[in-house]
Amino acid sequence: MFTRLREDIDTILERDPAARGRAEVLFCYPGLHALLIHRAARACWTSGWHGLGRFLSHLGRFFTGIEIHPGAQIGRRVFIDHGMGVVIGEMAEVHDDCTIYQGVTLGGTTLVKGAKRHPTLERGVVVGANAAVLGGFTVGAGARVGSNAVVTKAVPPGATAVGNPARIIEAEGEAQREAAAAKMGFSAYGVTQGDDPVAQAMKGLIDNASGHEHQIALLWQAIEKLSTRTRELPAADCVPDDAQTTESFDAEGLNRLVK
Repeated sequence: MFTRLREDIDTILERDPAARGRAEVLFCYPGLHALLIHRAARACWTSGWHGLGRFLSHLGRFFTGIEIHPGAQIGRRVFIDHGMGVVIGEMAEVHDDCTIYQGVTLGGTTLVKGAKRHPTLERGVVVGANAAVLGGFTVGAGARVGSNAVVTKAVPPGATAVGNPARIIEAEGEAQREAAAAKMGFSAYGVTQGDDPVAQAMKGLIDNASGHEHQIALLWQAIEKLSTRTRELPAADCVPDDAQTTESFDAEGLNRLVK
């Protein structure tokens, strides 16, 4: 028991830069307290003491704001950060090394008893704040769910799911996954900006302005070449001094500001 507790504390110290020491983690992290209570509730549940298991789960919810059904299976080195409002359903499975932020719901979409109603998070999954993962499907190992996303279908390993309804972005490796997540505005705490109409409109205007500058630069370059070839008029007479024959529009920089 103490080995598992030490492992949980080390996990929090590793993943949360705000954690200053073991004592602080032990006494001030509700995610840790919720997991400790859940283990006791889970032991009662699997021993057939369902009522006691549910009562311990209820106490955990009262003291931590995190509701974990005693039937849920939670792996090792799982980190529930902040945790207020987290709900994990009866048939949910959270495998090793997963990270869950505040307001996350691992819920179901069916009322059929005995069916797999709640999702499975494979190893290393990260679920952003206020996301809802609803249904008896699997979120593949190393996948990420963006904040405020609503996921109702399986997520492939190493992919990122963002938006409502969630869109799935494939990624073959860690670098590609991070790049795709950044492009779609993934943030564990923030609101995913992939669906923000203002941001999308601004990005469209930026890309359009960049394209116009490119075309104008090409036109001036063509005029300069034609005047040189025909030799009827000096290039200086055809191309004004202030003509912009090279591109300097920083579309990528402006897009980063919009994000």
